[in-house]
Amino acid sequence: MFNAIIMPIAKVLGYIFNLLFEALSFLHIGNVAVAIVLFTIIVKLCMLPLSIKQQKLTKLNAVMSPEIKAINAKYKDKRDDQNAMMKMQEETKAVYEKYGVSQMGGCVQMLIQMPILFALYRVFYNIPAYLSGVKGSFTGLVDQIKGVDNYSNTLVQLMEKYNVVTSSGLNASNAASKLADASGDTLNNFIIDILYKLPSKGWDALMDGKFFDGIQSAVEKTHDALLHFNYFLGLNISDTPWYIIKSNFTDKPDKWLLFVILALLIPVLSYLTQMINIKLMPQATNGNDQMASQMKMMNLMMPLMSFVICFTVPVGLGIYWICSALVRGIQQFFVNRHIENLDLEAVMAKNEEKAKKKL
Repeated sequence: MFNAIIMPIAKVLGYIFNLLFEALSFLHIGNVAVAIVLFTIIVKLCMLPLSIKQQKLTKLNAVMSPEIKAINAKYKDKRDDQNAMMKMQEETKAVYEKYGVSQMGGCVQMLIQMPILFALYRVFYNIPAYLSGVKGSFTGLVDQIKGVDNYSNTLVQLMEKYNVVTSSGLNASNAASKLADASGDTLNNFIIDILYKLPSKGWDALMDGKFFDGIQSAVEKTHDALLHFNYFLGLNISDTPWYIIKSNFTDKPDKWLLFVILALLIPVLSYLTQMINIKLMPQATNGNDQMASQMKMMNLMMPLMSFVICFTVPVGLGIYWICSALVRGIQQFFVNRHIENLDLEAVMAKNEEKAKKKL
């Protein structure tokens, strides 16, 4: 059910993302990381009206919170009285109507935004499936690999050696059977997924002929294209920050410190941008102290989780998280200024008029 909602949205977003990447390629800046940054900004700007509405609801919730808290205190010792509970619900409903806030309003806004964000995540996690230019760069190499005897076994060895797990669900334990059962475009896509998820050391091994002999020309041509579209500040965006730190410590000790700094920037910036978002985000408790305490704990944990997880996901996804949080923070700053200047008396007068018309 969830995939049935996400997949069509991902397909639309992927189509737009591909157009943006093609436009950047026409301008000779066809880099996936740059495309991710620009596309994230575009999507966030398109979602700005929803964000403003959600923050307006949060502001109104914060203002009406004392009234809700007073109603809860009023009926605190009457939980077993059904008539009292009905009166409590009526009074609570009246407060929500006065401020023009739906009791499910915040959830509705979240339900609209979440599928878009999950679909965007899916697009960025499976780049070759949505960017025809990236996928096309692997076509010649894929044809060469399929011409090698027992190529599927060699691909499995490659995956085992470099712990490759693809977005299409291939791993070292199931790749042999899936590759054997696949054909045509499905087989090509499987091989492209494996190659795209291959870390930098894996490409070095391919160019040295350690896995496939006699196809070095095709490997080098594909790797040259990869260096153009898949590297950002010297980092392969398919690598994880943790992998970059470990591999450069053993292979490039003279440049290790530089790569450590670059790799650490991803989780550190992810943490900092998340913290900025939380500081800018207005908080509403609706009179529920326990919920406020839980929200405070979540606000402390989420940036820390982002910091830790960013070590284990591809750099490209880390860039998306950072850009998304940064754009959201900038939006939040200006939304807060807009909400601070909101005339609450006018809002309540307008809501009273609506309530009268409804009656």
